[in-house]
Amino acid sequence: MKSFITIIALLFLLSTTNVAFSQIDKAAIMGAWKAELKDEAGNQFTGVGIIADGFFSVAKFNMDEKKFISTLGGSWKLDGNMLKETIEYHTADKSKVGSNISSEIKMEGNTLTFVESGETWTKIDDGQPGDLFGAWLITGRDRDGQMNEIQEGPRKTMKILSGTRFQWIAYNTATGAFFGTGGGTYTTKDGKYVENIEFFSRDGSRVGASLGFSFALKDGDWHHKGKSSKGNPIYEIWSLR
Repeated sequence: MKSFITIIALLFLLSTTNVAFSQIDKAAIMGAWKAELKDEAGNQFTGVGIIADGFFSVAKFNMDEKKFISTLGGSWKLDGNMLKETIEYHTADKSKVGSNISSEIKMEGNTLTFVESGETWTKIDDGQPGDLFGAWLITGRDRDGQMNEIQEGPRKTMKILSGTRFQWIAYNTATGAFFGTGGGTYTTKDGKYVENIEFFSRDGSRVGASLGFSFALKDGDWHHKGKSSKGNPIYEIWSLR
């Protein structure tokens, strides 16, 4: 009888140990991910996903053709090996805004696989050096020398950054409307922030351009100064979401 109880206890211990091993650490999936994908017609495109603390964004594009395809994003949490997302914007299907999506995932080294679709993504950075790693909402904009505060509401302008990748997004969670996005790689050095554009939903001709700005972190906010892609002077304040 003691042997039987011992065996049952051992099996229970092994089963709970396996469950623990199957869970994915939240920190392990944060950063930037990339996949080379194909649509149903066989056309190739690139997918880049940025996962910050509590927020994510995925963009699909063809840089060689300067073609933006789609983007989606919102909040996320991890429950064991289930990635649970609440969609705030979805250019391919506006009806999904506000919906909750759960996906079983598995991670091996720097590879993340979505079990149902078989889609595989490769990690390209872990959020470092981390000066601007996170999801930022615009909270202030200079107009004629006066800094105007921007209150958070359904209409949002956001930038989400990993250690090397950035994406900005403008959208409305109440209506599902989407106003534009752009992204690519970025660097920060000696108070200079430089964006290298790989996709731009409004104007593909801007792909390949680099834009330089000065930046500073003051009381946790990101102060961003320079010229826009249209050449207009800008001074913005961004706050972590």
